[in-house]
Amino acid sequence: MNVLRAARNGAAAGAVGTVVLDTITYLDMAITGRPASTTPQDTVQEISRISRIPIPGADTARSNRISGIGSMMGYALGVGTGALLGAAAQLARPEPRLFSGTLTAGALAMVAANGPMIAVGTTDVRAWSATDWIRDVLPHIGYGLGAAWTFRRLQA
Repeated sequence: MNVLRAARNGAAAGAVGTVVLDTITYLDMAITGRPASTTPQDTVQEISRISRIPIPGADTARSNRISGIGSMMGYALGVGTGALLGAAAQLARPEPRLFSGTLTAGALAMVAANGPMIAVGTTDVRAWSATDWIRDVLPHIGYGLGAAWTFRRLQA
């Protein structure tokens, strides 16, 4: 199997992982009544400010664009992380097992998601509570499991 096919399978697996991550997150919100995080939107605004690339629109339209871009960034990170891991798994011998693939994919997705937010200062993981960490780690483990399981099935 070639690396491009493995990257394509990884991208599809990353999409599945992203659905699992979102499902866990939205289930937590439905059960606990907590609001959605604003850090994706805050990060979009901060990247816009730093890069000096304005987000057009007045009030509601601009806010909706920021929200949409924040959500799309999450999907791009999930699919991109899967593609990267798929290509890397193809080059690795032997291919990672489900458990190690789950942990690797989950950890990489967590770094990919939180890294930009940390870099631009919209979150500070040092200030997170235990509950904050659980609410971030569990969905990313779900991402890893969904992505790793799907990738293994697609590669078979």
